[in-house]
Amino acid sequence: MAEFLVTFAAGASYGLTTVIVGQPLDTIKVRMQGMPSAMQQSALTVGKDLFLQQGVRGLYRGGLPLFLGGSFMRSAQFGVSGKVKHWLDDHPNLPHFKVFGLLDWQVIAAGIAGGIGRGLVEIPTDFLKTRRQVERSWTISHLMDGTAITLVRNTVLYASFMVYIDLTKQACQAGYVATMLMNEEQNNLKPFLKGAICANLAWLTVWPADVVKTQRQSGNYDDKKGLLRMFQENFRNGRFFRGLVPGLVRSSIANGSSMVVYELVQSTLTRQFGLERKDMA
Repeated sequence: MAEFLVTFAAGASYGLTTVIVGQPLDTIKVRMQGMPSAMQQSALTVGKDLFLQQGVRGLYRGGLPLFLGGSFMRSAQFGVSGKVKHWLDDHPNLPHFKVFGLLDWQVIAAGIAGGIGRGLVEIPTDFLKTRRQVERSWTISHLMDGTAITLVRNTVLYASFMVYIDLTKQACQAGYVATMLMNEEQNNLKPFLKGAICANLAWLTVWPADVVKTQRQSGNYDDKKGLLRMFQENFRNGRFFRGLVPGLVRSSIANGSSMVVYELVQSTLTRQFGLERKDMA
């Protein structure tokens, strides 16, 4: 129970910080991806028009479902991946190797598990967030729209995030990173840099899937189109990386800040309860 409470508290702190710091830029990104009327507009124009019409409240559209779902979502991704990695570590008879000499298959497997855990929680809450941001009505029958692409995106996104964290850790331990950029233990990047850099690399890995996910959930595009056709159309129309600039700026600020808060809460509570850290962050 103590482990669950620590994981949930740390995940909730990450989710709350992400909403407070990054929601305005996320709203701009989602409107650029999911509203045909904003499809040709710049991030500055989308943000300015929304602020003039609805003020700060408009920029934080969809923040409540994201925070409520994010508390469980972040707990799921960090908790599940940590549990899986801990189980793998407890079975030394399992093969241990690195793909291309760099990518630890156990980190990849744990990351995939965490991504699936996150996706299962995020599907309905992310749908509600997106519909609020694009100002589109919905019924209960639409709640699971975008299930397949959300699961795929989250699985690859979080697995990539964990892989990039592991790679930066290897780089730090091998002496390839300046000391001033590393944490106190000198075994990884400082929390803000770790969250910002690894999250941005992960988002770049899955950005086209994020565009399709937003379009699928928005209700503004033909839901009878297959995912492959949507990918082809976005590629043909130059929309593969729509909303990338506000998305990466948001990712840098929000994930960097959230990782600092997460590390503080996770470390403090772990010591307070005399537990062993089993998350992978």
